[in-house]
Amino acid sequence: MTNYFTETQISSQRRFQKAAYGVLGAISLSHLLNDTIQSLLPAIYPLLQDSFKLDYGQIGLLTFTFHVIASFLQPTVGLYTDHHPKPYSLPIGMSISLVGLVVLALAPNFGALLFAAALIGAGSGIFHPEASRVARLASGGRRGLAQALFQGGGNIGTSLGPLLAAAVIVPFGQRSIGLAAAIAVLAIVVLWRVGSWHKEQGRSTATKPTGHDDLQYAGLSRRRLIGSFAVLIALVFSKFIYIASMTSFYTFYLIEKFGVSVPTSQVFLFFFLGAVGAGTLLGGPSATASGKSA
Repeated sequence: MTNYFTETQISSQRRFQKAAYGVLGAISLSHLLNDTIQSLLPAIYPLLQDSFKLDYGQIGLLTFTFHVIASFLQPTVGLYTDHHPKPYSLPIGMSISLVGLVVLALAPNFGALLFAAALIGAGSGIFHPEASRVARLASGGRRGLAQALFQGGGNIGTSLGPLLAAAVIVPFGQRSIGLAAAIAVLAIVVLWRVGSWHKEQGRSTATKPTGHDDLQYAGLSRRRLIGSFAVLIALVFSKFIYIASMTSFYTFYLIEKFGVSVPTSQVFLFFFLGAVGAGTLLGGPSATASGKSA
């Protein structure tokens, strides 16, 4: 009898682990789709510059609007959902990005472009906190690997945006941006199922302060914790300054300096962003291995 219950428990755990890894794959795929959408905006800057006669200041303002909205919403939404988990905020955020794509495809002027950038940034900002939580829940304890897959999915998606722009949007014009709505619809379907799985885990699991417990076991004082976060924030901030600069203006530099075509410049942008994604995929498992050896 004891063996029966033990085998049943092990079988149940295996089914859970299999489901969790499936969810990890789904949330990583969703991150890929989300970041493909958001990377379309800088990828089509040459097209928008030509269509709306934009100067570099206006292009910078588009980038600023997107990143400020996304950066403000991510910690705000994360702080709220830490105490009040909202599993279905995942498809809601993607739906906002879908509306942003439609506005971007139909935008008649620069003001509408700014509004579209704000919507895509808002969708991204709502998506990321809960998506990161799902990746942690589905990690099965392998948090470095889970975050690497999750972040790697996003980086790969970011690198695919320029290819999508080169293959579809540049040849067919601004209205063809609406075709990317199919990506958002697919992501909404996947995220709805992920949200259902998240909901089934229960609010107690989603809100358990596991990160705090980990820090206690690591013996980190509050002063050391604050200092570590300050260094981490500084590193991430500096990283995204140059990445945002490269994604916004790299294509213009290649076009003006070397006379390449718009599609060719976007292929080079793809290689740059793909290298960022490869580094993220390699970094997670390496960090996990280093932590174990330490």
